[in-house]
Amino acid sequence: MRNKIIKVSAVTLVVMTVLLIIAGNYFYHIAINRSKEGPALHGGGESVTAASLMETDEKQAKLLEVMEWTNNQDFEIVEITTYDGLRLKGRFLKNEHSNGKAVILAHGYKGSSEQMPGVTKYYYELGFDVLKPDARGHGDSEGDYIGYGWHDRKDYVSWVNYLIDQENENQIFLHGFSMGAATVLMTSGETLPEQVKGIIADSGYTSVMDELSHQLRYLYHLPPFPIMEVTSLVTKIRAGYSFEEASALESVKKNRLPLFIIHGDIDQLVPTSMAYELYDGAVTDKKELWIVEGAGHTEAYTVAEEEYQIRLKEFLNSSVSR
Repeated sequence: MRNKIIKVSAVTLVVMTVLLIIAGNYFYHIAINRSKEGPALHGGGESVTAASLMETDEKQAKLLEVMEWTNNQDFEIVEITTYDGLRLKGRFLKNEHSNGKAVILAHGYKGSSEQMPGVTKYYYELGFDVLKPDARGHGDSEGDYIGYGWHDRKDYVSWVNYLIDQENENQIFLHGFSMGAATVLMTSGETLPEQVKGIIADSGYTSVMDELSHQLRYLYHLPPFPIMEVTSLVTKIRAGYSFEEASALESVKKNRLPLFIIHGDIDQLVPTSMAYELYDGAVTDKKELWIVEGAGHTEAYTVAEEEYQIRLKEFLNSSVSR
């Protein structure tokens, strides 16, 4: 009887191990591996507030103006080679009144450098040169996996150095949305040149483990443990990083630059609670948190465009004058 129990237990353990390995590789393919189409993420839809605003004549007119402006700009395609040999591309817009100020805008998951037209135009109006990279595994950049900001943080150090060496920029800000927000937060924990003056993170997550666990619960109704741990191990083997180490929260504990965290109060894709965790964990002596009422994921600029611009401009000016 005892031998039978041992055999059944051993078989069960083997079957469970095999199933977990299969699950880990499946979720790697879904969430990490580069593909044209991403999963329909929980909380990724448009909020009622944003949808109603976009239907107004005023918003439609502004959107048309932004798109016409964008189409009339002469973006230069620029390129760097990463520490691990990937060729990354970005869209660079030189301001006709360029004075050494630049912003690097970081797009979100499955996004590209062609996005973020509204904030691009606003930065340009403020006199900034604008660089919008395609993250590794996205757009026209090389890479067969998504780094969720972790390996991208080193890429952004390289983009900063590109702006300094090739464009003579002396006041650089990093501004990201969603995965891009996590990217600039993770970059903030690196050793950065003195030309970098501040970090703006809109709708960023605390860590890859936290965010993917959140998605697993809602999309598949599964507990994160042990699936996320196995998927993290698969990711470590196949992409070179683990979910645990890819932490924006740990990075902001090293950052000393001015930090502006923006988040919607009804964000379901990246829970609003993560914004509070990031703010509380940040050790810089200049940090701001703005929770935007009625805004879902990355909707703050849509829901409160005028206030967004005012707050952003104040943050930029105060960060440079420190």
